[in-house]
Amino acid sequence: MKLKCAITDDEPLALDLLESYVKKTPSLELAGKFHSAGEAVAGLKEEPVDLLFLDIQMPELDGIELSRMIPASTRIVFTTAFGQYAIEGYKVNALDYLLKPISYPEFMRSVNKALEWFAIARKAAGAPASLAQDKDSIYVKSEYRLVRIPFSGILYVEGLKDYVKFYLDSAEQPVLSLMNLKDLEDSLPHDMFLRVHRSFIVNLKRIKAIDRGRIILDGAGIPVGDTYREELQAHIGRMTL
Repeated sequence: MKLKCAITDDEPLALDLLESYVKKTPSLELAGKFHSAGEAVAGLKEEPVDLLFLDIQMPELDGIELSRMIPASTRIVFTTAFGQYAIEGYKVNALDYLLKPISYPEFMRSVNKALEWFAIARKAAGAPASLAQDKDSIYVKSEYRLVRIPFSGILYVEGLKDYVKFYLDSAEQPVLSLMNLKDLEDSLPHDMFLRVHRSFIVNLKRIKAIDRGRIILDGAGIPVGDTYREELQAHIGRMTL
Protein backbone atom coordinates (compact mmCIF):
# COMPACT_ATOMS: atom_id res chain seq x y z
CA MET A 1 0.00 0.00 0.00
CA LYS A 2 1.17 3.51 -0.85
CA LEU A 3 -0.31 6.56 0.88
CA LYS A 4 -0.50 9.99 -0.72
CA CYS A 5 0.61 12.54 1.88
CA ALA A 6 1.23 16.25 2.41
CA ILE A 7 3.16 18.34 4.95
CA THR A 8 2.13 21.67 6.47
CA ASP A 9 4.58 23.63 8.64
CA ASP A 10 5.54 27.31 8.78
CA GLU A 11 9.11 26.44 9.83
CA PRO A 12 11.30 25.78 6.73
CA LEU A 13 13.71 23.47 8.58
CA ALA A 14 10.89 21.33 9.97
CA LEU A 15 9.25 21.21 6.53
CA ASP A 16 12.50 20.11 4.88
CA LEU A 17 13.13 17.44 7.54
CA LEU A 18 9.71 15.86 7.12
CA GLU A 19 10.07 16.04 3.33
CA SER A 20 13.33 14.11 3.57
CA TYR A 21 11.63 11.48 5.75
CA VAL A 22 8.76 11.11 3.29
CA LYS A 23 11.08 10.76 0.31
CA LYS A 24 13.00 7.87 1.88
CA THR A 25 9.82 6.03 2.90
CA PRO A 26 8.61 3.74 0.07
CA SER A 27 5.04 3.57 1.39
CA LEU A 28 4.56 7.36 1.09
CA GLU A 29 4.10 9.60 -1.92
CA LEU A 30 4.53 13.35 -1.35
CA ALA A 31 1.67 15.23 -3.01
CA GLY A 32 2.34 18.66 -1.54
CA LYS A 33 4.11 20.75 1.08
CA PHE A 34 2.68 23.97 2.46
CA HIS A 35 4.19 26.82 4.48
CA SER A 36 0.88 27.91 6.00
CA ALA A 37 -2.60 26.67 6.76
CA GLY A 38 -3.98 28.99 4.08
CA GLU A 39 -1.80 27.34 1.43
CA ALA A 40 -2.86 23.92 2.71
CA VAL A 41 -6.59 24.69 2.45
CA ALA A 42 -6.23 25.61 -1.22
CA GLY A 43 -3.79 22.82 -2.06
CA LEU A 44 -5.72 20.04 -0.36
CA LYS A 45 -8.95 21.14 -1.99
CA GLU A 46 -7.29 20.79 -5.39
CA GLU A 47 -5.50 17.54 -4.57
CA PRO A 48 -6.80 15.61 -1.53
CA VAL A 49 -4.41 13.30 0.31
CA ASP A 50 -4.66 10.24 2.54
CA LEU A 51 -2.32 11.50 5.25
CA LEU A 52 -1.41 15.01 6.42
CA PHE A 53 1.56 15.82 8.68
CA LEU A 54 0.33 19.03 10.27
CA ASP A 55 2.04 21.53 12.54
CA ILE A 56 -0.26 22.88 15.23
CA GLN A 57 1.15 26.31 16.12
CA MET A 58 0.98 28.47 12.99
CA PRO A 59 -0.02 32.13 12.49
CA GLU A 60 -3.51 33.20 11.39
CA LEU A 61 -4.98 29.67 11.23
CA ASP A 62 -3.53 26.95 13.46
CA GLY A 63 -3.38 23.23 12.81
CA ILE A 64 -6.28 22.36 15.12
CA GLU A 65 -8.57 24.76 13.23
CA LEU A 66 -7.31 23.52 9.86
CA SER A 67 -7.95 19.89 10.83
CA ARG A 68 -11.66 20.71 11.18
CA MET A 69 -11.77 22.06 7.62
CA ILE A 70 -10.34 19.16 5.65
CA PRO A 71 -12.20 16.02 4.49
CA ALA A 72 -12.77 13.31 7.10
CA SER A 73 -11.06 10.83 4.77
CA THR A 74 -7.72 12.60 5.34
CA ARG A 75 -6.02 11.29 8.44
CA ILE A 76 -3.88 13.69 10.46
CA VAL A 77 -0.58 13.30 12.28
CA PHE A 78 0.05 16.43 14.33
CA THR A 79 3.60 17.73 14.69
CA THR A 80 4.50 20.34 17.30
CA ALA A 81 7.11 21.44 19.81
CA PHE A 82 4.49 21.90 22.52
CA GLY A 83 3.25 18.83 24.38
CA GLN A 84 0.22 20.58 25.88
CA TYR A 85 -1.59 20.30 22.56
CA ALA A 86 -1.77 16.50 22.68
CA ILE A 87 -5.18 16.27 24.34
CA GLU A 88 -6.69 18.85 21.99
CA GLY A 89 -5.20 16.94 19.07
CA TYR A 90 -6.99 13.76 20.03
CA LYS A 91 -10.27 15.66 20.44
CA VAL A 92 -10.26 16.22 16.69
CA ASN A 93 -9.57 12.55 16.05
CA ALA A 94 -5.91 12.78 15.09
CA LEU A 95 -4.29 9.52 14.07
CA ASP A 96 -1.09 10.30 15.94
CA TYR A 97 0.93 13.05 17.60
CA LEU A 98 4.65 13.70 17.08
CA LEU A 99 6.66 15.96 19.39
CA LYS A 100 9.51 17.93 17.81
CA PRO A 101 12.37 17.31 17.26
CA ILE A 102 11.07 14.28 15.35
CA SER A 103 13.34 11.32 14.71
CA TYR A 104 12.91 9.02 11.74
CA PRO A 105 11.97 5.98 13.94
CA GLU A 106 9.21 8.08 15.57
CA PHE A 107 8.07 9.21 12.14
CA MET A 108 7.93 5.60 10.93
CA ARG A 109 5.83 4.53 13.91
CA SER A 110 3.22 7.06 12.83
CA VAL A 111 3.47 5.92 9.20
CA ASN A 112 2.96 2.29 10.22
CA LYS A 113 -0.06 3.28 12.32
CA ALA A 114 -1.49 5.07 9.29
CA LEU A 115 -0.86 2.07 7.03
CA GLU A 116 -2.65 -0.22 9.48
CA TRP A 117 -5.56 2.22 9.77
CA PHE A 118 -6.01 2.43 5.99
CA ALA A 119 -5.68 -1.33 5.60
CA ILE A 120 -8.60 -1.83 7.98
CA ALA A 121 -10.60 1.02 6.42
CA ARG A 122 -10.23 -0.30 2.88
CA LYS A 123 -11.05 -3.84 3.93
CA ALA A 124 -14.21 -2.68 5.66
CA ALA A 125 -15.28 -0.23 2.92
CA GLY A 126 -18.70 -0.71 1.41
CA ALA A 127 -20.05 -3.17 3.99
CA PRO A 128 -20.11 -3.70 7.73
CA ALA A 129 -17.35 -6.30 7.40
CA SER A 130 -15.92 -5.20 10.73
CA LEU A 131 -19.07 -6.45 12.44
CA ALA A 132 -19.94 -9.95 13.53
CA GLN A 133 -22.30 -11.07 16.25
CA ASP A 134 -23.68 -14.01 18.15
CA LYS A 135 -26.79 -14.34 20.29
CA ASP A 136 -25.77 -11.99 23.09
CA SER A 137 -22.75 -10.02 21.87
CA ILE A 138 -21.10 -8.23 19.00
CA TYR A 139 -17.50 -8.42 17.74
CA VAL A 140 -15.84 -5.23 16.54
CA LYS A 141 -12.38 -4.27 15.34
CA SER A 142 -10.63 -1.95 17.76
CA GLU A 143 -6.94 -1.06 17.75
CA TYR A 144 -6.33 -3.90 15.27
CA ARG A 145 -7.94 -6.48 17.56
CA LEU A 146 -11.32 -8.18 17.39
CA VAL A 147 -13.12 -7.28 20.62
CA ARG A 148 -16.20 -9.09 21.94
CA ILE A 149 -18.74 -6.71 23.50
CA PRO A 150 -21.79 -8.17 25.31
CA PHE A 151 -24.99 -6.36 24.40
CA SER A 152 -25.95 -6.13 28.08
CA GLY A 153 -22.74 -4.23 28.88
CA ILE A 154 -23.31 -1.44 26.36
CA LEU A 155 -24.68 1.78 27.88
CA TYR A 156 -24.74 3.76 24.65
CA VAL A 157 -22.88 4.24 21.37
CA GLU A 158 -21.68 7.53 19.93
CA GLY A 159 -20.97 8.11 16.24
CA LEU A 160 -17.95 10.26 15.29
CA LYS A 161 -17.52 10.70 11.54
CA ASP A 162 -16.18 7.33 10.41
CA TYR A 163 -15.79 5.92 13.94
CA VAL A 164 -18.12 4.80 16.70
CA LYS A 165 -17.47 4.76 20.44
CA PHE A 166 -18.95 2.01 22.61
CA TYR A 167 -19.49 3.21 26.18
CA LEU A 168 -19.52 0.17 28.47
CA ASP A 169 -20.35 -0.42 32.11
CA SER A 170 -17.20 -2.52 32.49
CA ALA A 171 -14.59 -0.08 31.14
CA GLU A 172 -13.49 3.44 32.07
CA GLN A 173 -12.60 4.27 28.46
CA PRO A 174 -14.91 3.69 25.49
CA VAL A 175 -14.05 1.13 22.80
CA LEU A 176 -13.29 2.92 19.52
CA SER A 177 -14.03 1.14 16.24
CA LEU A 178 -13.97 2.07 12.57
CA MET A 179 -17.50 1.64 11.27
CA ASN A 180 -20.65 3.46 10.20
CA LEU A 181 -23.29 4.18 12.86
CA LYS A 182 -26.09 3.17 10.47
CA ASP A 183 -24.45 -0.23 9.84
CA LEU A 184 -24.15 -0.73 13.57
CA GLU A 185 -27.78 0.29 14.13
CA ASP A 186 -28.91 -2.37 11.65
CA SER A 187 -26.80 -5.02 13.41
CA LEU A 188 -27.97 -4.40 16.99
CA PRO A 189 -31.08 -6.09 18.43
CA HIS A 190 -33.97 -3.67 17.77
CA ASP A 191 -35.81 -4.70 20.91
CA MET A 192 -32.82 -3.67 23.03
CA PHE A 193 -31.27 -0.65 21.28
CA LEU A 194 -32.77 2.53 19.86
CA ARG A 195 -31.25 5.38 17.91
CA VAL A 196 -32.31 8.60 19.65
CA HIS A 197 -30.07 11.11 17.87
CA ARG A 198 -28.07 11.24 14.66
CA SER A 199 -24.97 10.59 16.80
CA PHE A 200 -26.30 8.29 19.55
CA ILE A 201 -27.77 4.81 20.03
CA VAL A 202 -28.85 3.87 23.57
CA ASN A 203 -29.43 0.58 25.36
CA LEU A 204 -33.11 0.81 26.29
CA LYS A 205 -32.62 -1.47 29.29
CA ARG A 206 -30.02 0.90 30.79
CA ILE A 207 -32.16 4.06 30.77
CA LYS A 208 -32.43 5.53 34.27
CA ALA A 209 -34.65 8.50 33.47
CA ILE A 210 -35.81 10.84 30.71
CA ASP A 211 -35.60 14.47 31.72
CA ARG A 212 -36.25 17.55 29.55
CA GLY A 213 -35.37 15.90 26.28
CA ARG A 214 -32.37 14.03 27.64
CA ILE A 215 -31.91 10.34 28.40
CA ILE A 216 -30.04 9.62 31.62
CA LEU A 217 -27.84 6.50 31.57
CA ASP A 218 -25.63 5.90 34.62
CA GLY A 219 -24.54 9.52 34.89
CA ALA A 220 -24.44 10.30 31.16
CA GLY A 221 -26.98 12.63 29.57
CA ILE A 222 -27.83 11.77 25.94
CA PRO A 223 -29.74 14.30 23.81
CA VAL A 224 -32.86 13.22 21.92
CA GLY A 225 -33.03 14.43 18.32
CA ASP A 226 -36.30 15.83 17.01
CA THR A 227 -36.59 13.20 14.26
CA TYR A 228 -36.19 10.37 16.78
CA ARG A 229 -38.47 11.75 19.51
CA GLU A 230 -41.67 10.12 18.25
CA GLU A 231 -40.15 6.63 18.16
CA LEU A 232 -38.78 7.07 21.68
CA GLN A 233 -42.16 8.24 22.95
CA ALA A 234 -43.82 5.22 21.32
CA HIS A 235 -41.39 2.93 23.13
CA ILE A 236 -42.03 4.70 26.43
CA GLY A 237 -45.80 4.39 25.86
CA ARG A 238 -45.52 0.63 25.36
CA MET A 239 -43.54 0.27 28.57
CA THR A 240 -45.48 2.71 30.78
CA LEU A 241 -48.06 1.31 33.21
